[in-house]
Amino acid sequence: MNIVLKSVGRLGLALVMSLAIGFGFAATSSAKELKLSYFMGPPHPMNAAVFTPFGEKLAEVSGGMLTVKQFPGGALNSAPPKQYSILLDGIADVAFGLPGYTAQLFPITNVLTVPNVAGDAVDGTKALWRAMEMIEKEYDAKILALWANAGPVLITRDKPIRSLDDMKGLKVRVTSAQDVPFIEALGASAVSQPVTVINQNLTNGTIDAIAIDPSAIGSFKLWEPANYITVGMPGSGSAFFLLMNNETWNALSSQEQGWVNEASGEWLSLRGGTVYKAAAQKGLALAASKGVEMFTLPDSEIKRFNDAMKPAMDAFLASTISGNMTGADIVRVMQGKGS
Repeated sequence: MNIVLKSVGRLGLALVMSLAIGFGFAATSSAKELKLSYFMGPPHPMNAAVFTPFGEKLAEVSGGMLTVKQFPGGALNSAPPKQYSILLDGIADVAFGLPGYTAQLFPITNVLTVPNVAGDAVDGTKALWRAMEMIEKEYDAKILALWANAGPVLITRDKPIRSLDDMKGLKVRVTSAQDVPFIEALGASAVSQPVTVINQNLTNGTIDAIAIDPSAIGSFKLWEPANYITVGMPGSGSAFFLLMNNETWNALSSQEQGWVNEASGEWLSLRGGTVYKAAAQKGLALAASKGVEMFTLPDSEIKRFNDAMKPAMDAFLASTISGNMTGADIVRVMQGKGS
């Protein structure tokens, strides 16, 4: 009888240990949470277009084993140009940012901003993905999404811009240092500033004009300091990224990396471009509804702008951007005209 009881006891103990090991395995396989940093507020269109869809898709394909927690409004970083730095430092697992803020690090990506490289935000996004093989080498991070906005409009407070002559002497805010020679070719001076300060800077006269995608009109209330908006200035959109810290990426299992790949990539990028294309039109409509005077440059003036920019464009196309690649080489790839 004692032998039977001892055998049952050993079996029971084995069962308990088996269950314990099983429960212990489940505990160690609990969901991982990724910290996503962006400097705008949650109502910004990019949250609905890119950040939330990425988090939702990741949770869906992983069965809740990989999730995303958002840190918006500068919760992890209040200086937009430092988004890439905080990602490299591991402060965030995932970060949104603009390559234009640190243009010297991403010269190939920022070729997108050159006038007339792309049409609307969707065209710009496709251009970036055509060049992805070259672009991804610039990043010390995993690219989750890379997309574009629309080409710039000119927003002014004191002076309407109706011709090339009106540009002379203006201090114009641009997104990227790569934009500077083209704006200065128009007779203006250019300064690169984070988008979070341009409303205030146009209000107080620190700058005379803002060259920016019109989707920013709604996101940053640019109708408030604006009295005039000029549409039609030659330009292309700016690039945006959503990146994952390399150490975070490398620490994931192959299965987890597969989930991340499924929840990101070109489809997510095109969502960003599509939303920016629609937001550009909404921004212009919003400004008009707020009483901002709208003006579209006629074809004759657009030609004057392009002619004035031509020396700067020729110099850019002939310049070496990275390795042995010239501006012309990269533009051809982005436009689907060569490799």
